[in-house]
Amino acid sequence: MSTPGRRTPCSHPSRRHRVPAQQLTRFVQQAGRLLSWSLAAGMTTAALDLLITPEAAWWHMLWPLPWYLTCASIPFWATLRAHEKAAHQQAPEKDDDVTGEWEQAA
Repeated sequence: MSTPGRRTPCSHPSRRHRVPAQQLTRFVQQAGRLLSWSLAAGMTTAALDLLITPEAAWWHMLWPLPWYLTCASIPFWATLRAHEKAAHQQAPEKDDDVTGEWEQAA
């Protein structure tokens, strides 16, 4: 039994695993690149399928794969982006001091 008023080890805020904001930004950028490149590949393969109509047996399995990757990367990127925005809102603002210095100099 735990004593009243005592926190359990899991609830301590410093023990939660948090990703630094800069590393999270890098993850969001990479997920965004994956999203844009898979979308470009999907458009390219759709255009090839429409214009050239390849008759290879494997083509009918290959051309929709970039679209599946696009559909999978959209929620992944959106989740990472939401976490990034939340992390930047919690971070202390350093730009406020700079604007104060500029107002003082003017």
